[in-house]
Amino acid sequence: MTERFTEILRNQNLPTWSAAVNHRFVEELVTGTVDDRVMINYLIQDHRFLDSFLILVGAAMASADTTEARLRFGRFAGMVSSEENTYFLRSFIALGVSEQLRNEQPDTAPTAGFKAIMREAAATRSYAAILTVLNVAEWLYYDWATQAARPLPENFVYAEWVTLHDNPDFNAFVAFIREELDRVGPTESSLCEDLFRRAVGLEKAFFDAAYA
Repeated sequence: MTERFTEILRNQNLPTWSAAVNHRFVEELVTGTVDDRVMINYLIQDHRFLDSFLILVGAAMASADTTEARLRFGRFAGMVSSEENTYFLRSFIALGVSEQLRNEQPDTAPTAGFKAIMREAAATRSYAAILTVLNVAEWLYYDWATQAARPLPENFVYAEWVTLHDNPDFNAFVAFIREELDRVGPTESSLCEDLFRRAVGLEKAFFDAAYA
């Protein structure tokens, strides 16, 4: 049986992928033990991705080669713009994070790097390149969220961040983007391999930076 292209990409980067999926931040998140300052740093930085991420999803919609795929990306963009964005705003209130602090805290190097690679992939207009960065961003989170022990913490700041990345709609979306990259990625394997490697490294560095 032929190995899936997405599995090949992950296996090529498995040490870094595993370090991200099993990161200290993930372990503390799923047990509700993340220090408030660390969680605040993480959420402020993660919320900075919104604009670049919507550009990436929009580019996926524009470059997709089927109407069904465009509809899937459109629905996903709607979820990110509503449910996920609302989670951030509620969490900032719960953690006492002022708009001034959110605006004044500079981007960390991994944040700047991930915003840049999202825009880089979008600018290629290559469906395979766009799917590669999307797969790292969403599949890696699916990977750790689906392994989280239950019950989840009572505090929604922790619990909802897990369930946003482990629910039937999200899980189906991850399956869909993997299938799409399996289908179109092999014809642009060198480009996909480069973007996947860099994006996985940025994911791990992003978790590290929350503690800086």
